[in-house]
Amino acid sequence: MHIILVSDRLATAKSITLGWRHLMLGMIAFVGLVIGMSSVFSYVTMRHAAEIRLPFLQDMLRTLTAAETERSKEFVRENLNAMAVKLGQMQAQLTHLDSLGERLTKMSGILPAETRSSEVAPGKDRRGGPLVQASQLSPADLQAALDELSRQIESRRDTLSLIESQLLDERVRKSMLPTTLPVVAQWNASSFGWRIDPFTGERALHEGVDFAADPSTPVFAAAAGVVILSERHPDYGNMVEIDHGNDLTTRYAHASKLLVKPGTLVRRGQKIALSGSSGRSTGPHLHFEVRLRGVAQNPNRFLESAKASQTLARR
Repeated sequence: MHIILVSDRLATAKSITLGWRHLMLGMIAFVGLVIGMSSVFSYVTMRHAAEIRLPFLQDMLRTLTAAETERSKEFVRENLNAMAVKLGQMQAQLTHLDSLGERLTKMSGILPAETRSSEVAPGKDRRGGPLVQASQLSPADLQAALDELSRQIESRRDTLSLIESQLLDERVRKSMLPTTLPVVAQWNASSFGWRIDPFTGERALHEGVDFAADPSTPVFAAAAGVVILSERHPDYGNMVEIDHGNDLTTRYAHASKLLVKPGTLVRRGQKIALSGSSGRSTGPHLHFEVRLRGVAQNPNRFLESAKASQTLARR
């Protein structure tokens, strides 16, 4: 490539010859110049833009942060309020539970002083009145209230567990007492005590009571226990004897048929025999005895209790 230079200052025209290397170096220099100028222009532009926009960005960031913080606080307040309302409901339920526990203590015969500490006195949780200057609970106050509620619940649980144990013991004790009629019939055929023996005509002790019952009338266990005898006896005839624990036993005599065997665990009201007239008997009936440490007791006090219970059950 030839370039001819013509000028008034030059006596003659000059010719410059440019090869491909010269063209390449020129292009590289031009591209470098463009890139350099672009970098300088971008730096100057960004610096001025940052100086102009930075306060606006900071204000917007502060606004967003404040809004997020307020939303978080509101969420926490709502949750604290909901937990406080739930705490109030639980305290009301605890008060109801406490009233129920007091009634049960009276029914079971356990004095409140025996089942409560001095800090949890009867009626302590019965509170009320107008709402004046109500304030929200702080997390620390709410935690303290929850801890106190947990302590009270633990105390009530101990109380009710003790009452349950007492009632269970009472239920077991009653289930072991012969307070169920052994047969559905009257027991005035022959009462407990001294009488004229129907066979000898002499004065003799009758150690039980007799129920006038037709043959094959079902005979029931007067209480829960373990059968210790189920056999034929010369005087009692077909007899069942049940051990109820605490040295208390019952006898059922003159049966026509025995339905249990020794060692059988029977429940209250379970059928154990059929009435009859076996052994030393003048006719079909059930001879019933209650013995404590082998000594005959008057069954009437147990039978009267059983009769009263059946009367109440029919009402």
